[in-house]
Amino acid sequence: GGVVGISMAIGPILGGALVSIFDWRAIFWINLPIGLTALVLTMRFVPESRAPRPRRLDPVGQLLVIVLLGSVTFGIIEGGKEGWGSPILLWSFAVAVLALGGLLRYEPRRDEPLLEMRFFRSVPFSGAFGIAVLAFAGLGGFLFLNTIYLQNDRHLSPFEAGLYLLPMAAVTLFASPLSGYLVGHFNARVPLLPAGVAILASGLLLTRLEPDSSLGLLFTAYALFGVGFGLVNAPITNTAVTGMPRTRAGVAASIASTGRQVGSALGVAVVGTTLANGSRTAGWWVIAGCGALVLLLGLLTTGRRARATAERAMASFAAEPTAGEQRR
Repeated sequence: GGVVGISMAIGPILGGALVSIFDWRAIFWINLPIGLTALVLTMRFVPESRAPRPRRLDPVGQLLVIVLLGSVTFGIIEGGKEGWGSPILLWSFAVAVLALGGLLRYEPRRDEPLLEMRFFRSVPFSGAFGIAVLAFAGLGGFLFLNTIYLQNDRHLSPFEAGLYLLPMAAVTLFASPLSGYLVGHFNARVPLLPAGVAILASGLLLTRLEPDSSLGLLFTAYALFGVGFGLVNAPITNTAVTGMPRTRAGVAASIASTGRQVGSALGVAVVGTTLANGSRTAGWWVIAGCGALVLLLGLLTTGRRARATAERAMASFAAEPTAGEQRR
């Protein structure tokens, strides 16, 4: 989480500098050396999975996930422009429902599915996935709308807009290790509830923004969002892997990470659609709504009854034979 805070501090500033010095294409070229470096460092330093053997690919599951996420995102972006009852939106959502039905029917029948549906029998795990989607939807919408606000309404350069986002990044850098401490010494609920409150409060403050709003209002909203986003990450990861067999921990963590990426895409799609329809205020309300739902899910999915469902779900994995027993 702290590294995420550092990246959010460096990213907008570096991106703004690249756009100002070169052009917008430079922000994509910079990903090439970063990606290649990540590949080399991963091959050199990251240890192998705890699983006894590599999992087989699941091309059918992969295709269904691509169709599901692609159709939902496409429908929101394109259909939202023509109205929420437009044919393109309805057809896109129909395709998404069919893809989801295919996943629910196909994946449980595989020995090594792309998505372990049994994980979702655990209320805390399902809650962590939902919170990941909501928190990163809020982040995607927050960055998207604020970039437009800072450059179009306050007439800042891309580099200056990046500097204005530093309060959020700095607070995230501080709140993330604090969240890990709270999870380790108490439980996931302790940082989750204030995270939802902070994101909600930030969204509500942002609904009051005008081109000449005071920097105090602006930076307070940014700092609150940084608090919420910083506190929310550790509980997501902790809840996703706690109690999982070591052989399944990587799969569980990857599903939680997928929720983060899905949320980022959907957040930009939904907020971008509200902006295209001429209502920026509605976009701020979307961010506030994400915070309210994080608070609600944090409250409902971290209690004693919820943890009991996690224990029952994990018992099904513990009862499975090990790889050695299967070979014998």
